[in-house]
Amino acid sequence: MIPGPIEFEPSVLRAMGEATASHVAPNFIETFGNCLDLIKTTWKAPNGQPFVIAGSGTLAMDMAISNLIEKDENALVISTGYFGERFKDILTTYGANVTILTAPIGDIVSLEAIENELKSKKYKLVTITHVDTSTGVLVDPKPITSLAKKHDVLSILDGVCSVAGEEIQQENWGIDVVFTGSQKAIGVPPGLALLVASEKAIETWKNRKTPVQSYYSDWKNWLPVMEAYQARKPSYFGTPSVNLIRALEVSLELINKQGITNRIALHKKFAKAFQKAILSIGLKTVPISIGISANTLTAIYYPEKIDGNEFRKKVGEQGVIIAGGLHTDIKAEYFRVGHMGSVNASDIIATLSAIEIGLAKTGHQFTLGTSLSTFQKELY
Repeated sequence: MIPGPIEFEPSVLRAMGEATASHVAPNFIETFGNCLDLIKTTWKAPNGQPFVIAGSGTLAMDMAISNLIEKDENALVISTGYFGERFKDILTTYGANVTILTAPIGDIVSLEAIENELKSKKYKLVTITHVDTSTGVLVDPKPITSLAKKHDVLSILDGVCSVAGEEIQQENWGIDVVFTGSQKAIGVPPGLALLVASEKAIETWKNRKTPVQSYYSDWKNWLPVMEAYQARKPSYFGTPSVNLIRALEVSLELINKQGITNRIALHKKFAKAFQKAILSIGLKTVPISIGISANTLTAIYYPEKIDGNEFRKKVGEQGVIIAGGLHTDIKAEYFRVGHMGSVNASDIIATLSAIEIGLAKTGHQFTLGTSLSTFQKELY
């Protein structure tokens, strides 16, 4: 129950074990093309350009930045945790002038502060972390991208911990790039960077004044490959992760069958019931309210005087694995629970039971069964 890699559907894992096809075999060409079509449906970006590249979510982040920013251009980073800082580091690597608006831990940056900054000078792009995996804070990208459009600024959404688990309407909301990694709510083992670029983003890239300062990330190398597979034709730049892409096809088909709207609603239903259950036993979440708590994971402070390492060990003894802290400033003060992808109510009930036992064995005072009762009342 960590926030990635998650548990995977058996059919996805079976697809991973199929005989490895040639990357130019007819059956693989159809698989890759189908994945690209399904990604546009999942992202709600019918006119977007999808990319599926061997690599992690950080590669997708690097690809978005390196293709759209040029040296000495201005970039605005809206940070709600660890991965906002990563945006800053990547932008600086490519020579951008970076301004970072950092929210207090557990909170979001106000729209007023964002608009005031966008008014202050000409920005090329703004980055948004939809769900920061380090804090569990959920940011609403829609009003921010509206401000970006108003000020003629490109928008990049880090959807690593949100795509297929939180609502995203890339085209309707005017988001120029949305990316993720395969091992989160998309439901495929680690190893694929997934990205959709808007028509405006592609046009901006084509009109660059200077070459992209990354060889592997350059859309010049990958766009012809994606266009060829979409047209069900073979192409080559770098060998794709054939088995992972076959697994991606299976997972995307499952998501499509469920319906992305239904999937997101189920994530929200489970998450809010889980978060209320956590609050019912005297724990506090890192996000300052349930309203800005993610539907894909929950970050939870340890009770005072509880040894976090010992607590997680006791939880693990019940067969449930949870994650420790990631945010540098509070790393030893909290833990994280992922509840995304193929997770079901029974998984969450087992997790709450393990958390209660772990707390009881490390000295936290509460009534056993309270969180389980709360979760079931909220859910049913």
